Amino acid sequence: MKLQQLIIISILLFSTLLANKTFEANLECKECHPLIYKEHQGAMHNKSTIFKDPIHKAIWDKHPLNTKKQKYKCAKCHIPTANNLSDMLGKTTKGLPDANNTTHNEAISCAYCHRIESVKHGIMANKNIISSEKKEYFATMKKPLRNKFHYQAENKNFANGNVCMGCHSHKKNKQKFDVCVTSMSEPTDKDNCITCHMPKVKGSVSNKEDTPTHSYHGFPGTNSGHEMLAKYIDVKFIQNSDGFDISIYNQSPHLMLLHPLRFTQLHVSITNGNNINKFETKSFVRIIGKDKKSSPPWLANEIVKNTMIQAKETRIIKYKSSLKSGDKVKVTLGYFLVNPKILKKFSLENNEKAKKFNIMKEKVFEIK
Repeated sequence: MKLQQLIIISILLFSTLLANKTFEANLECKECHPLIYKEHQGAMHNKSTIFKDPIHKAIWDKHPLNTKKQKYKCAKCHIPTANNLSDMLGKTTKGLPDANNTTHNEAISCAYCHRIESVKHGIMANKNIISSEKKEYFATMKKPLRNKFHYQAENKNFANGNVCMGCHSHKKNKQKFDVCVTSMSEPTDKDNCITCHMPKVKGSVSNKEDTPTHSYHGFPGTNSGHEMLAKYIDVKFIQNSDGFDISIYNQSPHLMLLHPLRFTQLHVSITNGNNINKFETKSFVRIIGKDKKSSPPWLANEIVKNTMIQAKETRIIKYKSSLKSGDKVKVTLGYFLVNPKILKKFSLENNEKAKKFNIMKEKVFEIK
């Protein structure tokens, strides 16, 4: 074979590897899976674009890849079905989100997730390996299902939660610093991303096959549905000789809150009649930055502060206060999606979603 032919074949093969795969639109799934479709519509998987997530957009607006290079590398996980994904991720090409491009508005689509065949580990970030068969969908089903829309096969990565690790494992910046990381033990069938973030709920998986339950596709997290995850946080009151302790147990296999923007607070007060005694607010954070100061994620090279409650950790907070019969100790544990101290830095000081205090756990303990 001539050298020229070898070069042409190599170019064609390389182009095939870079070619953008096509995916069925979310709306196609609605016909058979109306309940799951409705759940997905309200989930962050459907709102991961800069057009639907104002916090993500605020970070992206200031990112140098946007302001200088016009490359939306976030697309790898935020709009992976984009028809120009290779341009967005390529070294010499340009590609930005377009509100008029339907593939950019599909966000993290149904078809994309269900075509993840496996996950390839990478130093900077992991990569999802997508099935080349357009109609091959994966799930936890034991019996393969075939119809005119797709044929469905069992995949162990869906059972053990590894399917989520293509995007949610880790992301290093140019300094090779982990901006986001989900440090957790090897997932099992009983303790993984799916068991917590896609719990079984009432309702049929489809209108073609009646089932009593299905896996929830609203993907509860800090943005929405956090009340479904509150059961994994245990808050207890312990009275002692010189006051009381508040015990917070994080049952999850990772940090209580993973994203470095998040800001957790504990509010404690004692009420007796009209008298209210509020204690100093306790904060739990994981702040990343540079030169011992908070910085945008693309500049960060160190953890400036980490007081976030760790996986399987019980954090004890002590309070010195004389308690008497009738006292009511109110304990509120919640979080902000964005640390209040950096709202202005990203022009989010007027964004209600970013400023809202989300209550995770609230309990009142009455002293007898």
